[in-house]
Amino acid sequence: MTDRADLDNISIVLHQPRSPENIGAAARAMRNMGLSRLVVVDPENFDIFRVLKMSTHGASDIVKRIDVYDDLREALSSYNYVAGTSARLGKQRKFISPPRLARNLISISRENRVAVLFGPEDRGLSNEDIHYCHALVHIPTAEFSSLNLAQAVMILCYEIFTADQEEKKEFAPRLASRHELDGMYDQLKELLVRISYINPENPDYWMNHMRQFFTRLQFRAKEVSIIRGICRQVNWYGKKCYEDGLQEREEDVIRDR
Repeated sequence: MTDRADLDNISIVLHQPRSPENIGAAARAMRNMGLSRLVVVDPENFDIFRVLKMSTHGASDIVKRIDVYDDLREALSSYNYVAGTSARLGKQRKFISPPRLARNLISISRENRVAVLFGPEDRGLSNEDIHYCHALVHIPTAEFSSLNLAQAVMILCYEIFTADQEEKKEFAPRLASRHELDGMYDQLKELLVRISYINPENPDYWMNHMRQFFTRLQFRAKEVSIIRGICRQVNWYGKKCYEDGLQEREEDVIRDR
């Protein structure tokens, strides 16, 4: 018996799309492959009539239910797993193939909300955008590597729709949401700057390494809570030591009188 991804738990997220027609074409591609949840973040021009015209009647229900956000962090906050797409290769970017992502989502999508993230047509996802991603996907092409946004959406949706798993089902726990993870990273950065572990002038550079390490671990909500609790305790202890030191100095001054 084959096992497939839970399409109801998978959303396509378009970050800063420039063309309403591309949004509509993406919705049409999703309808072809059985996905129905579309999120649009900070669009350059969200003309609903042009979107509907390109999506055709068959995908109009997807368009009418589009969730529109102004901020990417807010848009991804409720998702447990985010896969970003990028055409730009680099030493700091480690990619998996579309078929590999699709197979991974079979088990992940059972207990987790998944976002497949696409960047702007002209430049793709920025390094800052990639911070939110658990995995990066690269669509291989020939010499001309530029894909239309809707084409890229179709390829990923097709792989997700057709992927199946004959082997024994793998257990995939409920992962921490982006909101939970981002709160942990903010708290951890503040603590590491305070104890001078990372450079306060460029903390994000050092936090990138932390993010890459923690992303491989795929934290659950309880584990994020444990780390945040440790951060709070370290903060409390540091503050207590500082206050105790001040009190001791005051007592020394009084005795010296």
